[in-house]
Amino acid sequence: MILSCAARFLVVLDADSTLIQDEVIELLADAAGARERVAEVTDRAMRGELDFAESLRERVLTLAGLPESVFADVGRRIRPTDGVHELIAGIHAGGGVVGVVSGGFHELLDPLAAELGLDHWRANRLEVQAGHLTGRVIGPIIDAEAKAVALREWAAQEQIALAQTIAVGDGANDLRMMDAAGLAVAFNAKPRVKREADLVIDLCNLSQVLPLLGLRG
Repeated sequence: MILSCAARFLVVLDADSTLIQDEVIELLADAAGARERVAEVTDRAMRGELDFAESLRERVLTLAGLPESVFADVGRRIRPTDGVHELIAGIHAGGGVVGVVSGGFHELLDPLAAELGLDHWRANRLEVQAGHLTGRVIGPIIDAEAKAVALREWAAQEQIALAQTIAVGDGANDLRMMDAAGLAVAFNAKPRVKREADLVIDLCNLSQVLPLLGLRG
């Protein structure tokens, strides 16, 4: 399936293991000495074996006591996925809009979004008191339904029909967003996501999305 370029379109991507190569919660857990435990919970949540909100709270709790400076330290370790700059430039050149909705954290996504030139982004927020992480999340958790809501809100805001939206993700937490979109793309994804997506991209290069938009042969 290729979307029509006769109208503007919106592309919404997951962040961890899609927009970027890393799982940010695991990079943060490195600093707390809890990476192995957190990685196991993350993997189960992305396979759909655990409730995402519950699993996020469990993982964030391991970060309690980390200094606020960990955000800058981890930010320097984040690796954008190959082809991401080409993808964003191509979408913008074609008159489109790019959004990222993440089960990760604004503290890491905000500077990356500014660097990449994203149009919209949404993520969770970590609570910080007296310069240290408390191990809690502030506000509503960005779960599967929140991701779908973000896609619909951004499409309405940009006056883009849902038929002209494409969602790109890798985990079970992306499935509702992918179901809401005109085209669902599984990118380097878990088996369940591959089964439920319209299209599958196994090459870890986001520029492979461009031909689906008719922006590259």
